[in-house]
Amino acid sequence: MFYLRLARGYRVLDLGRWLLTALAGAVVAAFLLRALGRAMSDPAGGSAALARLLWCLPPLASVAWFAGVAARAVPARRADRITGLTTAGAGAGRIRALIAGEVALACGVGAGLTLLLFLVLRNDIAGPALADELGMGVALPAAAPVTLLALVPITAGLAAAGAVRPTETLPGRTRPEPTGFGPWRLALPIGLAVIGLALELIALRPGAAADGRPIHLPAGLGTTSTAALGGWLASAVGLALLTGPLLGWAGRLLALGRPTPLRLLAGRGLTAQARRLGAPLAVLALALAMVLTTIRYWLGEPGSADVLPAIEAGLVLGCAAGAVIARLAEVRTARRGVAEALLRLGAAPRLLFGAVVLRTLMSGTVLLVTGGATAALAAAGLR
Repeated sequence: MFYLRLARGYRVLDLGRWLLTALAGAVVAAFLLRALGRAMSDPAGGSAALARLLWCLPPLASVAWFAGVAARAVPARRADRITGLTTAGAGAGRIRALIAGEVALACGVGAGLTLLLFLVLRNDIAGPALADELGMGVALPAAAPVTLLALVPITAGLAAAGAVRPTETLPGRTRPEPTGFGPWRLALPIGLAVIGLALELIALRPGAAADGRPIHLPAGLGTTSTAALGGWLASAVGLALLTGPLLGWAGRLLALGRPTPLRLLAGRGLTAQARRLGAPLAVLALALAMVLTTIRYWLGEPGSADVLPAIEAGLVLGCAAGAVIARLAEVRTARRGVAEALLRLGAAPRLLFGAVVLRTLMSGTVLLVTGGATAALAAAGLR
């Protein structure tokens, strides 16, 4: 009943966040139930069943990450709700539990609807094409789907509880975040990117294709070498970790010298937002790079495309885009006071809009560099 009362005060963004969380949970539940159905239909089982379950881990991790980012935006965007709960006697721990419970409830509703559809299709409604996917003709153990689907709300709820800081759940207790990056925060991604590039160059040297045993990649992506795969992983992680510092440097570049008010507002704003926007934008760029590389390979090799990885890639991209939107909403709420103060001082609204556009262009340039380099290295390593 408490969550139903909260839902009465939902705004458009709150309702959209809840529905997106439920939809993502429903899709992951569909992957898990498909793996269960194929395991029941396949008498061999063994490694094939384990491989299908492992394919469910990337979408489950993406949903958990999206749940964590969306949950962290709740205290900032709904300060009135947090204030009311605090006035009613709820402490920081209880508020975190309520936010995590809301996320888990959304994923549980989505997983429950998927289970209902799964049971309806098993009742001699699905055709022969879906018989193996649903495990038709085999008795369904009651504990198996419940245990699998319980992973979805539990994982999302724990991720949401861990993402929300205790100080952010109390009004007026938010901690100011630093805008810079320490030396280790810069040395680690640069070192990973350099090592990954070196391994990639070693794998692409003449005659390297005959060295070692090739690694067969999933999703019909052909083969690659150990050096190429390790180099791409290291460079991809390095470029992703470097996204935040690059955003900060881009902001400082905008405010360099004697900047105009437009450049100064855009540069200072981007520098202040670099730490918050770095992680979701890096994940979005990495996901886009992998998807574009896969599509390019599939177009060059007709008949190699696979439906399941394509659906999973769509879910990962959706979760990454949703996380970026949630973080942008959080940043906008945090900077609302600054914008209102500038308007009271006489700043033109078009100046603030121009600063937003300039920050967006600089962020897009950074993502084009990191995502393009990641995609180029991935395409070079495929055979």
